[in-house]
Amino acid sequence: MIRASHLNCASFCPVGWSWAGAGTQGLVCHCLLLETEQGLILIDTGFGTQVIERREALIGHSLTRLGRPAFDPAETALAQIKALGYSQADVRHIVCTHLDPDHAGGLSDFPHAQVHVYSSELAEAISPRWSQRPRYRSELWSPDTRWVTHQESGERWHGFEAVRDLPGLPPEILLIPLLGHSAGHCGVAVDVGDHWLLHCGDAYFHSGELNDPPYCPTALRVSQRLLAVDNEARLHNQAKLRALSLDAQAQVALFCAHDLSEFERHT
Repeated sequence: MIRASHLNCASFCPVGWSWAGAGTQGLVCHCLLLETEQGLILIDTGFGTQVIERREALIGHSLTRLGRPAFDPAETALAQIKALGYSQADVRHIVCTHLDPDHAGGLSDFPHAQVHVYSSELAEAISPRWSQRPRYRSELWSPDTRWVTHQESGERWHGFEAVRDLPGLPPEILLIPLLGHSAGHCGVAVDVGDHWLLHCGDAYFHSGELNDPPYCPTALRVSQRLLAVDNEARLHNQAKLRALSLDAQAQVALFCAHDLSEFERHT
């Protein structure tokens, strides 16, 4: 059985958060560390050691000035993995929901890992359209990155398209296309035995968006709209996630990448 640990691999206190944060202390970058028979698997990386050292030079002016990251070396996935008694080489695979800097900023810390990503996301990151160039920072990965690309295949999962049988990964791990935030944005579903975990990445930003009726602080709602490459697709997938979260029979625990309350609930 897969054992999952929840890690915060980057903390933020964005400009204006005191009045827009719905009572929380800020944002996190919620990642998963999976212990499997195939070795360790990371779901997203947060910021890595190079980002902590070079900061704005690697992740850009907007994210640094507006997001106000903590840049805490202890929050890197590598530091937390070592604190658990593992080494860099124990991470065999990384599954990225997408390739924004706060989700893929630690790839360089694990040069021997295979990096799994949806095919359209990698294509956009390598050769982005003009409107998408600011979000992708190719300095965060090397020409030798061991990319493994995927497209949906096999039976659906709770009404969603799914990518099954990921090479080298156990069958309990699925990619769930949740396009809209970026060109190839995906969730990652993990069967942990008695229920599923669904890491929704940036398909939503606030736990209230899964309520009926949904709620999201204005600043986060505007941010999502501005960042979305296809807002109609984003809202469509968000509605499907809301329906899934309200289905008690599904036995799926959903969480997004940045909501502090969800991270605290799982840890």
